[in-house]
Amino acid sequence: MVTRQDCITLDQRDGLAAYRQKFTLPEGEIYLDGNSLGAMPSHLPARIQEVVANEWGRGLIRSWNDAGWIHVPKRVAAKVARLIGANADEVMVADSTSVNLYKALAAAVRLNPGRKVILTELDNFPTDLYIAQGVAELFGLEIRYVESNPEAVLAALDDSICLTMLTHVNYRTGAIYPMQEITAKAHQVGALMVWDLAHSAGAVEVDLNGANADMAVGCGYKYLNGGPGAPSFIYVAQRHHQQMRQPLSGWHGHARPFEFVLDYQPAAGMDRMQCGTPPLISMLGLDAALDVFGGVDMHALRVKSMALGDLFIKLVDEKLSEYDFGLASPRDSAVRGSQVSLTHAQGYAIVQALIARGITGDFRMPNILRFGFTPLYVRYVDVYDTVQAIAEIMIGDEWNQAHFLAKKAVT
Repeated sequence: MVTRQDCITLDQRDGLAAYRQKFTLPEGEIYLDGNSLGAMPSHLPARIQEVVANEWGRGLIRSWNDAGWIHVPKRVAAKVARLIGANADEVMVADSTSVNLYKALAAAVRLNPGRKVILTELDNFPTDLYIAQGVAELFGLEIRYVESNPEAVLAALDDSICLTMLTHVNYRTGAIYPMQEITAKAHQVGALMVWDLAHSAGAVEVDLNGANADMAVGCGYKYLNGGPGAPSFIYVAQRHHQQMRQPLSGWHGHARPFEFVLDYQPAAGMDRMQCGTPPLISMLGLDAALDVFGGVDMHALRVKSMALGDLFIKLVDEKLSEYDFGLASPRDSAVRGSQVSLTHAQGYAIVQALIARGITGDFRMPNILRFGFTPLYVRYVDVYDTVQAIAEIMIGDEWNQAHFLAKKAVT
């Protein structure tokens, strides 16, 4: 049986423990929702204040030059590239994940003409499916949905597929798709491969170049801790740069945006993946947030991520076996992202009871309790205290109260 003291000892030996001090967390809070919204880096408010008060407040429009605002998207992209196994000139930070996915899918369709099928999984994140549906309607394509497992995807890949769109880490279960294997099979049948890294970047080792991926997108507000609505990133392998054409041909993607000519001429490389004026305040927030990763060994981060998840599952087995919880995530940490998902018929109310105790996870329909383990600030003792709290909630039927059972707008 694992004891709380065992977990305290693990924290004392944790080589990443000092990074927790780089985040602002409410006193007594156990925050296990970094897979939905990352915690705030402690230095970020001062940086935003500097941007608002000085760069904007005093510098006004001059800051596009004097503060280097025009170069911020590339600067942030270089920081992201290190975390996803890409070259700096293969990444751009701009817009939202949904908008960047639209760009990526449309560009991929144009790169692979004559094919009529987008392949994806039934349990992909809904916005990815909605965006794919819009692209399919625009280009007259079919979407082929398969069951959410690697075997089904691999079996469905044939020479009718234009592109395959998958989320690297499933948002419900945390299951990881084998990126290299699926990408290789897609290429064998002449398809392109687009990955969503929303639940990977900053928590799971990613090697886009090593996997020979074609395109990828991901958000800045989950494990990258850029704040609510932070800009997202888009990756395109260098081999596609000359031919890629994205559909949102805005002025920041123009080869000479300040010459104000009549016709659109795409910029070279990833600059053409920009569209309109970037959201500078939120982008500079993400820029500052990414500094937290300076000096972080991504392999060490991944090792701790797996250990936190393994500990959680072991404690669930020990403390919750009689309360009808199911495990939605893989037991094998090698194929599990930085989250563990449980199932329970009263999952929503249980999560609300936990939040009332100062322990934040989240709920996904129909019965998923999600717990995200951000290795830079989650402790082993947090994992112990969370499972102990769930046990207490179940023992006393604490979840069975009207205010916990009533669904809120955001779950």
